Amino acid sequence: VTVPSPEGNGSIRCYLVRPADAPGRLPGVLVVHENRGLNPYIEDVARRLGTENYIALAPDGLTSVGGYPGDDEQGGALFRKVDREKMTADFEAAARWLKARPDSTGKIGVVGFCFGGAIANTLAVRMGADLAAAVAFYGGAPPASEVPKIKAAILVHHGSEDKRLVAGWPAYEQALKANGINYAGYIYEGAQHGFHNDTTPRYDEAAAKLAWKRTLDVLKKHLQS
Repeated sequence: VTVPSPEGNGSIRCYLVRPADAPGRLPGVLVVHENRGLNPYIEDVARRLGTENYIALAPDGLTSVGGYPGDDEQGGALFRKVDREKMTADFEAAARWLKARPDSTGKIGVVGFCFGGAIANTLAVRMGADLAAAVAFYGGAPPASEVPKIKAAILVHHGSEDKRLVAGWPAYEQALKANGINYAGYIYEGAQHGFHNDTTPRYDEAAAKLAWKRTLDVLKKHLQS
């Protein structure tokens, strides 16, 4: 599907997954890719969410430069050419489009990985009460001054070997706690940055499965209740 994004790059192409035989309206989950574009791994994550009775929408942040080129290395090169603020606006436009769909309950969450994890945190700030849950896999935290704007439940996953992001987690946690925000954060021992991506050597099966179970639990609690 193509979603209009007047504040961003004009429009953004997205991969939409909906359960084939789901009765009635469903909650939605935005799936935000790493700094490579909408590759097959992220499409697969969207399908996994579809099997859990969510409408999943995975935007391609590379739309304005021709879209994911079919290769992660080339995708990474294209990613660096896209205006970051406009790309962020594209993801917010996609989230609001998902929320407004007639087959949506209006309850939406976001799950993001790496760059997408930072976008999950950013959307929690920018969307306030319009977002029910944000799950950040090894994503950068928002500035502490922005945290009071968050109304969503926050779930954070880091690998213990991802030293820079792990070092930044205590300050984010302190800000979440100080503002009374519903949150949980986990550090997976021995896991690296990108541990959920099962198409790379950094994949850690035990950590990925546990983090995914926790993700589904949070989404169920805040989107399906």
